[in-house]
Amino acid sequence: MLDRPHLQKRYRAIFVSDIHLGTRRAQAEALLDFLRQTESDYLYLVGDVVDSWSLRKTWVWLQSHNDVIQKLLRKGRKGTKLIYIPGNHDENFRDFVNLRFGKVAILEETIHTSAKGKRYLVLHGDKFDGVVCFAPWLAKLGDSAYEASMSLNAIINRVRRFFRLPYWSLSAYLKFKVKKAVEFVSRFEDAVVREARQRNCDGVICGHIHTPDNRMIGGIHYLNDGDWVESCSALVEHFDGTFEIIHWHGSREPAENLRAGPVVPHTGDPVAITAMVW
Repeated sequence: MLDRPHLQKRYRAIFVSDIHLGTRRAQAEALLDFLRQTESDYLYLVGDVVDSWSLRKTWVWLQSHNDVIQKLLRKGRKGTKLIYIPGNHDENFRDFVNLRFGKVAILEETIHTSAKGKRYLVLHGDKFDGVVCFAPWLAKLGDSAYEASMSLNAIINRVRRFFRLPYWSLSAYLKFKVKKAVEFVSRFEDAVVREARQRNCDGVICGHIHTPDNRMIGGIHYLNDGDWVESCSALVEHFDGTFEIIHWHGSREPAENLRAGPVVPHTGDPVAITAMVW
């Protein structure tokens, strides 16, 4: 994994998801910094770019959120192939699937062929989430619980900063410790891997559970690009066809603090927090 490079870097493909613009927890400044310092032939937005759920409750739209959108569109105008795959939080954009807006292609899912000729199924992943599919009210309740945990997390880390302690994620800790949340992640990974195998793909690239990952599961290359709420991570493909998770610093804490402790898997999606609460 890489921490923030100082020079602009070019990749064959970049995958980002779960940005949640329209919420105060979105790390828009960090993402904007990442976009400014990287270029790619392909840029995949793998769902939950705009958080329509939160915007329906409270309108939060900062200048940095505008800047992210403008930067993405500018990359498209300069030649980057921009593919947008809506998720559950921006599901209203699924009404425009298979349409193109300027340089942005909106798709339900797609196949990315790597430089090595490997086929990767690219999708957000929420259709493998039973709570989102069959009990959306429970998922939205989980979203509110997640927002509450993030607010409490901010208070805790103000105190930790006073004592010069590194950043610590309450939600990550709870979800890592709660058995049901861990089981949820495992079931999700197994489901998307099974789907990729049925599609005769070599791998799957997804988001949704806010847990960056890069490993083999049952002979299928499982890749999750993480999120831009806490982990501030992106998946990149190098020109030799290898994939890598890049962690960028968050605006809440300096990069050196984020590197100070062990990486704790966390599932920031409201469904996972619902599994934890209930």
